[in-house]
Amino acid sequence: MTEATSPPAALTIAGSDSGGAAGLQADLRTFLTCGVHGLVAVTAVTVQNTLGVHDRTDLPPHIVAGQIEAVAADMRVGAAKTGMLASGEIIEAVAAACDAAEIGRDRRIPFVVDPVAASMHGHPLFDDAGLGALRELLLPRATVLTPNLDEVRLLTGLEVTDRHGMREAAVALHALGPRYVLVKSGHLVSDPECVDLLFDGEDFVELPGPRFSTPHTHGAGDAMASAFTAGLARGMPVVEAAKFGKWFVSNAVAHSYPMGAKVGPVSAFWRLAPEDRA
Repeated sequence: MTEATSPPAALTIAGSDSGGAAGLQADLRTFLTCGVHGLVAVTAVTVQNTLGVHDRTDLPPHIVAGQIEAVAADMRVGAAKTGMLASGEIIEAVAAACDAAEIGRDRRIPFVVDPVAASMHGHPLFDDAGLGALRELLLPRATVLTPNLDEVRLLTGLEVTDRHGMREAAVALHALGPRYVLVKSGHLVSDPECVDLLFDGEDFVELPGPRFSTPHTHGAGDAMASAFTAGLARGMPVVEAAKFGKWFVSNAVAHSYPMGAKVGPVSAFWRLAPEDRA
């Protein structure tokens, strides 16, 4: 028997969603369907469903850092991303562990920072100290920063209401240190299209896509960021990985489905053969 070739691997540093729609569950599902082996550093465990987040416990910072150190020491991490980081203390531990593992800006492993600051239900996911640590410690380490418009407001104070505002936000965010900024436009409901914006400090690249009329969008931001990360892990240049992420999430939203009483998840099943979806 010929020994199998190892697939590329990507690491998600994120919280667990008991409803399975977002968080590390969405990341791992996306990694798998994009042909990437998923590695995990769990930051927090949430008690949630489609009705809201009911409780949460954060893991000790040294346990979060230890997970990063363990997989980076033994497995070939092709790219890494963050999701919910829960607290300033965890962010500090993540930053130190990523430095030791050569994850992040100007090091060998690309680093996608998805600045998850609130749940889709509006529940804050860390305090002002955590937001400050995110700005100071992770944004300068980011290969790519991938905020939605609510996160743009939290990080910069800018209220984005149109595509021109997205450009202003991208410039303001780039000044905080990331190499690239990808401003996600899913919350810009006044726009008939869903045009995300990538900025490298000089050039803007628009990533157009359709806007679907569906309430079932839970995990869309996670799917976009994790597909982007998967593309980087597979060796794609940043612009191509961004286009790959946009293509993936557009299809995921197009095939979203109801699950529970309120907002259902975006789907990864569209990449399976029809007979495998049931």
